[in-house]
Amino acid sequence: MKRRNFIHRAFATTASTLVLGDAFSSAHVSDQKISPAEKPFKLNYGPHDGMFTHHAGKNFVDQIKFMHEQGFRSIEDNGMLKRTREEQDKIGATLDKLGMTMGVFVVDGGDNWKTSLTTGKQEFKETFVKTCKDCVELAKRVNAKWMTVVPGFYDRNLPIGIQTANVVDALRRGAEIFEPHNLIMVLEPLSDTPDLFMRYSDQTYELCKAVNSPSCKILYDIYHMQRNEGNLLNNIDRCWDEIAYFQVGDNPGRKEPTTGEINFKNIFKHIYDKGYRGVMGMEHGLSKAGKEGELALIKAYRETDSF
Repeated sequence: MKRRNFIHRAFATTASTLVLGDAFSSAHVSDQKISPAEKPFKLNYGPHDGMFTHHAGKNFVDQIKFMHEQGFRSIEDNGMLKRTREEQDKIGATLDKLGMTMGVFVVDGGDNWKTSLTTGKQEFKETFVKTCKDCVELAKRVNAKWMTVVPGFYDRNLPIGIQTANVVDALRRGAEIFEPHNLIMVLEPLSDTPDLFMRYSDQTYELCKAVNSPSCKILYDIYHMQRNEGNLLNNIDRCWDEIAYFQVGDNPGRKEPTTGEINFKNIFKHIYDKGYRGVMGMEHGLSKAGKEGELALIKAYRETDSF
């Protein structure tokens, strides 16, 4: 995601005073003044690669250390499967040392099966199954539990019921692979294009019930669901027993909480009060550029987490 804009430098002084407290510096953090150790948040928010490059640099391991210092206890990395083995091992070791949780990465077998699980074609199903097996090995290296799955695009040449059955069949094959390892593929309905097959929480709930496996659950992305269906609290409650993971992003703009129309303080409290203690993936960009934007991001989460 591209997430760059600009804000006046004066804001950085104010934000760092209000949000981050006393100053310190370390080898992997820039000379921007921040506090040495912020307390963890109530909910388990997970930033991703690139969110704190202006404070910690481009090295993801250094960014993870900075995230931990700011109170974050998880990360996400959609592209983890495509990283080198060396990178994966370093990330896994860093998370283990800091006591942090690895959030989702994407089950990515290339564009073919992504756009074709709805068709039921055997070659695409086989590619999906092979990729699921690869994900098991990666999950062991980085101590991951959840993997994002998107079935692909709606096929206008097939009835919706046939497509649904094809997707369920493929997901059952994936669940068979993940179940012995206590891993969970989380299905994410998206709002990026109306041509996507899976777009609504009730549809995803139906798929999970049909697969009927502890290894097939819902990734409820608050940004996408606000765009596609709204009525967030009610729909979260309706799908609660199949939701295993949340992601965050305000609408419009897909930036940090407080930048759009969604009342994240209420939503976070609602999710917390229902007992959720899993990862809240920060699947969004920053509304402001540079160090100022990164400080504003942390401030937004401190505000919305203060329920």
